[in-house]
Amino acid sequence: MERQRLNNWIRTAMVFMLIITLASCKNETADHNGDQDHQETEAVVKEMEKTKSVAQEIKELKEAGFQIFEYMDEKTGDTVIMQQYFMAFLKRGENRSQTKEEADSLQALHMAHLGRMYEEGYADISGPFGDDGDLRGITVYNVPTLQMADSLANMDPSVKAGRLMIEVKPWWAAKGFPLR
Repeated sequence: MERQRLNNWIRTAMVFMLIITLASCKNETADHNGDQDHQETEAVVKEMEKTKSVAQEIKELKEAGFQIFEYMDEKTGDTVIMQQYFMAFLKRGENRSQTKEEADSLQALHMAHLGRMYEEGYADISGPFGDDGDLRGITVYNVPTLQMADSLANMDPSVKAGRLMIEVKPWWAAKGFPLR
């Protein structure tokens, strides 16, 4: 808690310093690149305004219905937010009797569905497995409930056609940690 207060104080001090810098940029003359400095300072201020506090992010996630918990990273002293996501396993379906043209068309519709899920913010990552086994791929859904993830996954045209089947499992991961 003390570290969070310190981080908030530092963030407030940085914003204050940037505002002072921004105000002084207005007084600079063009021969000192005042316009460029002003634009760079404004960009930094805008970026800082986008940064949410951990408390704000927790509040927003809970209000949206997401299941979360948090813990303190002993190494860094930072608060880590763990969120429940939903991993949809795409499995080989029972109806694999489509012609090549039909299968190709379903694959294009399947890819369009996954692209739409990503663009609309419902899915964070999708991909196939590298073998030709019964487990075909996964999609990680970033939605508040299992029912919502299951419903979105079952909207896939390949699932509707029986070419793929879906199994959805809850999965926990730290917010904001990138894949490496």
